[in-house]
Amino acid sequence: MLLHLHVKNLALIEDIEVEFGPGLNILTGETGAGKSILLGSMQLILGGRIAKDMIRAGASYALVELLFQVENKTAREALEALGIYPEDGQVLLSRKILNGRSISKINGETCTVGQMKAAASCLLDIHGQHEHQSLLYADKQLEILDAYGKEKIDPVKEKVKEAYSSYRKCVKTLKDLDIDEEQRNREKAFLEFELGEIESARLMPGEDEELEKQYRKLSNGRLILETLQTVRSLTGYDSGQGAGESVGTAVKELSRVAEYDQQLETMENSIQEIDSLLNDFNRELSSYVEEMTFDDEAFYETEKRLDLLNGLKAKYGRTIEDILAYQKKQQKKLEDLEKFEERFHEARQNLEKTRKELEKYSYDLSEIRKEYSSALSEKILEGLRDLNFLDVKFRISFQKKKEFTDNGYDDIEYEISTNPGEDVKPLGKIVSGGELSRIMLALKAILADRDQIETLIFDEIDTGISGRTAQKVSEKMAVIGKSHQVLCITHLPQIAAMADTHFEIEKHQKGMETITEIHPLEGEDSVRELARLLGGAEITEAVFQNAKEMKELAQVHKNTRLK
Repeated sequence: MLLHLHVKNLALIEDIEVEFGPGLNILTGETGAGKSILLGSMQLILGGRIAKDMIRAGASYALVELLFQVENKTAREALEALGIYPEDGQVLLSRKILNGRSISKINGETCTVGQMKAAASCLLDIHGQHEHQSLLYADKQLEILDAYGKEKIDPVKEKVKEAYSSYRKCVKTLKDLDIDEEQRNREKAFLEFELGEIESARLMPGEDEELEKQYRKLSNGRLILETLQTVRSLTGYDSGQGAGESVGTAVKELSRVAEYDQQLETMENSIQEIDSLLNDFNRELSSYVEEMTFDDEAFYETEKRLDLLNGLKAKYGRTIEDILAYQKKQQKKLEDLEKFEERFHEARQNLEKTRKELEKYSYDLSEIRKEYSSALSEKILEGLRDLNFLDVKFRISFQKKKEFTDNGYDDIEYEISTNPGEDVKPLGKIVSGGELSRIMLALKAILADRDQIETLIFDEIDTGISGRTAQKVSEKMAVIGKSHQVLCITHLPQIAAMADTHFEIEKHQKGMETITEIHPLEGEDSVRELARLLGGAEITEAVFQNAKEMKELAQVHKNTRLK
């Protein structure tokens, strides 16, 4: 149940908080007072979009918060499946709208708009002014039937979806194979050329890195040799100025006096170690220089091999490993082409197998839908009679689509007759806007009982109705309010009179600004609002008494007939 609504800085709403009660919550107000804005704020929690200019002028953000008390077991299980666990039985959904972005939270934890929408759909169902028009579309009619029988329908729908996916893959495979012989020969020749080029290179993983090192060494051989000659001269014993000769002289000189001081002996050991290291370095350096030769042929072969590898990389992959992987993939393609007839036959067999499987599951799905369609039709007839369709006929007709879909092959249509002696015809050819609105109300009541959604919101469900029909709709709303929390925006006094809790939405001036506010009505205030709905701008005593009597009769009706 929706306990609390908080809206801030949204259009004409500055900052309002509303405490809703159980049963039938009625919201009334003058046209333009902001009823649609209030409903729109709830739509935001269901993932609705908002224009930047809907943020109140002068404000940096808009905020909508809905606090629910979750008592229904089905709703709790649905929330837990989404990883949402009520705290003390409550769930707080909030969405903050800033320039160009929004922040959604569930129980204080940031979430995506999709997660928020999924959570909200477990807790409330909103029927807007124009939603009943969707009843004219076959997809919506099928969606309603599937929702009614979802216990048995959903598992089979999942099988149909999986079978359809397999079927489409088989169709694509066969289509890809269905190419003419000339094209197959061209593709085969191209694959053979590519594979031949790669195979002739006799690639070895990692050889490109080794060749790069060798190439760098060979291409810089002259520089390396000149540099090493200089280093040998600077560190050797032959030039007369080399570090080796100087260090050797230092060793001799220090050895002459080392015996006179123990500290000098330590120094002598150190200089001898330096002399030894320098000697080793020079031997290693001399050996490297003597062994180093520049082989023009080796350089040419290395460069040639690198050019070949880089050419293959440009065509087939960034590394040798990539080229070898590409070779393996193309080899498989070539083998497939060489086994074309065998693969084509196999693909046709797979397609036939998946088609039969899809047909079987689609048939099963259709039969279950037909089974539930009879029960749903009876429920709809019962609900329509409650809504003043006195001599109504209703049925759900089934046709078979020409092609399979991931939702089976059923093409259904709701057909109705609202007048005696008339044959049933499609909804769009028979009903008016007001009649569509009542049909949707009946369906919402049926589906809400099955889904056990606790909170239902109706925006002007009274479109196009009046008189006795309006009274019937009000009674239906009161019945729904016995088992659900209902929020209803209405202009009809008959519906407003049935309220368990009545709210007035009004617009007024605050300084230089216009703001929308909402407050509960009780006693005479509620009666006065009913009188306004009955009599318009001027409320006479007679109109007031009429409204008072309407309120009292509605209360008697709820206390006696609806118990």
